[in-house]
Amino acid sequence: MLDRRSLLLGAAAAGFAAPLSASRAWARIAVQPPASAGFSAAGVAKLNSEMHALVDQQKLAGVVTLLARKGKVVNLDAYGKQDASGPAPMATDSIFRIASMTKPITGVAMMQLWEQGKWKLDDPVATHIPEFAGLKVKAGDTLVDPATPMTMAQLMSHTAGFGVSAVYDKAGLNETDLQGMIDKLAKLPLVSQPGTDWAYGPCVNIQGYVVEKLSGMDLADYFQRHIFDPLKMPDTQFWVDPSKLSRLVRIHTYDAAGRIGPAADTPRPATSKPRFLAGSGGLVSTASDYFRFCQALLNGGELEGARVLKPETVRLMRRSVLRPGVGVDLYGPVQKGIGFGLDFAVHERPAESGLPQGQDSYWWGGAFGTWFWIDPTHDIVFVGMIQNIRGSVPGGGTPDLRLISPTAVYAALTDRKG
Repeated sequence: MLDRRSLLLGAAAAGFAAPLSASRAWARIAVQPPASAGFSAAGVAKLNSEMHALVDQQKLAGVVTLLARKGKVVNLDAYGKQDASGPAPMATDSIFRIASMTKPITGVAMMQLWEQGKWKLDDPVATHIPEFAGLKVKAGDTLVDPATPMTMAQLMSHTAGFGVSAVYDKAGLNETDLQGMIDKLAKLPLVSQPGTDWAYGPCVNIQGYVVEKLSGMDLADYFQRHIFDPLKMPDTQFWVDPSKLSRLVRIHTYDAAGRIGPAADTPRPATSKPRFLAGSGGLVSTASDYFRFCQALLNGGELEGARVLKPETVRLMRRSVLRPGVGVDLYGPVQKGIGFGLDFAVHERPAESGLPQGQDSYWWGGAFGTWFWIDPTHDIVFVGMIQNIRGSVPGGGTPDLRLISPTAVYAALTDRKG
């Protein structure tokens, strides 16, 4: 384990000084010179300067970014404040609500149970959730039978027939526990025929219920034992320990002039285990914790001797399972060149997407603007953390960090051999 001095030396070699909190477990991460992993120091500095400029322009309160290649972290940068109205600086171990970046973690839990033979991709979901056996599909003013049973692969790719989250606003799905959610969904019709439409709704919370049922553990305990402890992710859970609240980043929004400021009336995460364990979006984490999760996947399911998945399982997760003609349309038009695997978006056709990430890259992001990608073609992991209301919505006021950051990262890449 690195001590404080050795991490500072690594950070200095990368061209910046990373704010530190003493005795944090994340200090295991040593920051290496960019050239050691095929990046230009000037290019990495430009990435940081672009992030810093957005803070200085009051477009962001603060931001943490982490860039790694070939298992080497070459940039770990924090800039700005945890709360735009307060004195606490953003730090590399600041804690963020990662919202839908919880989904890939739930997906890994599901695939661990898949490896154990507890379910199959073509299983009807009702095999594991009998309450769903009688679900009908809404067709205009009538209800019809599903043309085919929804499958577990469809559940893991947002094509099981459930509607988008807004469809269930009045149902209060998260007001009880995961069993209560299932009971409510069992009384509602599907919005589309299974497999025919990509709709971003309750599918991953349903997966969380499946994890609980098949493992015999609640979701928080399962994650802790089978993912967070093996991968050494000490700051990732469904709640924030009271001793860590000083590291929690506040959620922000924009005023009428487009300047960043604290958002009013945003509840803090729980300080003890909540009743509803949201596999879709309930976790908090840090950039370094989430990097360890991503690096394990890039390594084929293993990190520092701890294996959470087999390599062939990771490859399966990043292979699109969408039917021809079904596309990912999270914020409007279908995203060109993008498929969807098992709880990850997948970069299938770079020539169509126009995105700089390598082919077969996979990613997702969170509602408050957190984002990451894993690029097996170029052996890259990137994690970025902010906290804005509607922080992931194009045109919602937040700068397009999900395009700005990869553009800078791949411009800095001098050695494109993986």
